[in-house]
Amino acid sequence: MQDFSEAFRLALSLVFSGDSDLVEIVALSLQVSLTATALACIIGLPLGALVAITRFPGRNAVLILFNALMGLPPVVVGLFVYLHLSRAGPLGFLGLLYTPTAMIIAQTILITPIVMALSRQVLEDLNAEYSEQFRSLVLSRWQQVRALIWDARFSLMTVGLAGFGRAVAEVGAVMIVGGNIDHLTRVMTTAIALETSKGDLALALALGLVLMVIALGVNAMVQSLRMTAVRHAYA
Repeated sequence: MQDFSEAFRLALSLVFSGDSDLVEIVALSLQVSLTATALACIIGLPLGALVAITRFPGRNAVLILFNALMGLPPVVVGLFVYLHLSRAGPLGFLGLLYTPTAMIIAQTILITPIVMALSRQVLEDLNAEYSEQFRSLVLSRWQQVRALIWDARFSLMTVGLAGFGRAVAEVGAVMIVGGNIDHLTRVMTTAIALETSKGDLALALALGLVLMVIALGVNAMVQSLRMTAVRHAYA
């Protein structure tokens, strides 16, 4: 118990003193996860919107695929990216394996289906309200997509935050493609796993505290955006 108390005291000291290693790890985690989230939204939101407003043969199969991909095992995604970026893989010549870029690619693949599936549901419900108005204005599909995304922007921000929360807490895929290299690819989740296995509970706890604060912050922002969306809907 005394060891745990001492480790917790040291963890708080690392957080409040702005330990350089801690700051470096947290900064890289945010850089990787925010970039992956932005890319996932750029890809996933338009695709989700197109599926929401379009009726075509096999649409139910696409919806099933969207929902199934939300549960992609991170280690499988990591292995897939590793095989493509390794020297023997088709993209090995790029030299991206064990770099932050490889981690961003893995996280983007992991959270894009989440963004697609959640945005599709949000925009399909909204499209049901606007479909007659869109037909009367003779809008193209892309005009409809832009209109829906803009009108549902607050709800879609919560989708993006959900993707970010998934990305920043991920460990399996980034461990495989990043290698957990000190001062290069070590992020919060992989550092926590490593420091715990080494018995360095102080740094592991400090990173865990930061990760919890980020998680709580994301949830608070989601709740705030939901309330804003409700007020906007009834305005």
